Amino acid sequence: MKKIVVLGGGGFIGGHLAKSLKEKGNHVRICDIKKHEYFKHEEICNEFVLGDLRDPNVVQLVIEEGVDEVYQLAADMGGAGYIFTGENDANVMHNSALINLNVVHECVKKQVKKVFYSSSACMYPEHNQLDPLNPNCEESSAYPANPDSEYGWEKLFSERLYLAFNRNYGLDVRIARFHNIFGPFGTWVGGKEKAPAAMCRKACESKNGDQIEVWGDGQQTRSFLYIDECLEAVFKLMESNFTNPVNIGSEEKVTINELAQMAINISGKDIKIKNIFGDEFIKKYGFKCPIGVRGRTSDNSLYEKTVGWKVSKPLKDGLEKTLHWIDNQIKIKNV
Repeated sequence: MKKIVVLGGGGFIGGHLAKSLKEKGNHVRICDIKKHEYFKHEEICNEFVLGDLRDPNVVQLVIEEGVDEVYQLAADMGGAGYIFTGENDANVMHNSALINLNVVHECVKKQVKKVFYSSSACMYPEHNQLDPLNPNCEESSAYPANPDSEYGWEKLFSERLYLAFNRNYGLDVRIARFHNIFGPFGTWVGGKEKAPAAMCRKACESKNGDQIEVWGDGQQTRSFLYIDECLEAVFKLMESNFTNPVNIGSEEKVTINELAQMAINISGKDIKIKNIFGDEFIKKYGFKCPIGVRGRTSDNSLYEKTVGWKVSKPLKDGLEKTLHWIDNQIKIKNV
């Protein structure tokens, strides 16, 4: 049995990760600024510490001597409406960077055996993602750096932070660049939800003959990875000896309109897609349409070569599970 700390375990990926680690027989301690919205604490951990990881005293309390592994997923983040409007840039950079500065320091001080850091595909250069059909997200393409958001810049900085502590202090790190992880038991409403959850919610809430809004022209491409496959990839990475940043995502590329249509088809309803952008979007929402880069798809070549993992299921399978869960949440909310 390992002694494991999951930072950000009150979030979507962190909650699923902690639950899986506990089910494997480990002693799991979670720290987050908020409780998990859907999982009961006894389901996902042995100890839950409600605390602000920007405070070094909290980090000092949570990461004790004798910890085998720390999974650092805590960050100030959200969907396109949160990340790309520019209104949250200062908080995103300050809050997340401060958390990571505290964590690396404490992990070295307490001699933690292994640390996982969750980076993001948002750190890839914007100029490599202008063509929706041919985005370049190979790990070696990260430099010269030019992320499309301050969220991406902070992720890039923190990658370098963990690698520097690896070189100078021997901190055993694993770094994954997540590409749009989705699934049940995550944010599905309120502005911080990711595209799969948003499309599923819109399809569930709509009636036959309705239209659902898709931000932008809908031709921007992305890849999405279901949470179960993400966890499998994380655990395999932790078991490996590979210490450089590596992509964890799917290579199944879809346009956002295709994603929306997939959700509509799963719902079984007759719903149309309405793309909204430009002046129409600004008039309705009061800010420029926040769609991010034109194309972003995971390149898994390095992972397959160094660790040996492949995605086993299509996007549709995970989207079905997510939509049915969100549909049930809507019913519970409306009771």
